[in-house]
Amino acid sequence: MTLRPDVLLAIIGMAVATYLCRAGGYALFRALRPPRYVEVVLQHLPGPIFMAYAMPALAAHGWKGWVAAVAVVAVQYFSRSLAAAILIGVGAMAGLGALEAWFLAR
Repeated sequence: MTLRPDVLLAIIGMAVATYLCRAGGYALFRALRPPRYVEVVLQHLPGPIFMAYAMPALAAHGWKGWVAAVAVVAVQYFSRSLAAAILIGVGAMAGLGALEAWFLAR
């Protein structure tokens, strides 16, 4: 296997760009103290980012996705077990898919 120089240069260039973006943010926040409202917004940012990833997947799966999501949230809330929540979510999607296929086949 050979690696073309232009491909290697692109990979190295993107690695450097990624590092500079990450390191630049850390350097900026070390040098400048952001206002309090910026700190509060940044603390709450993981939730909206997660929802931006989760909502299209739920919408793509329709009612089965929403039912499985409710099951996952309920199991996670009551058991505090991530493994149990994942297993219930996967099981709910599989079971609801089989149930839907059974009803459509009739």
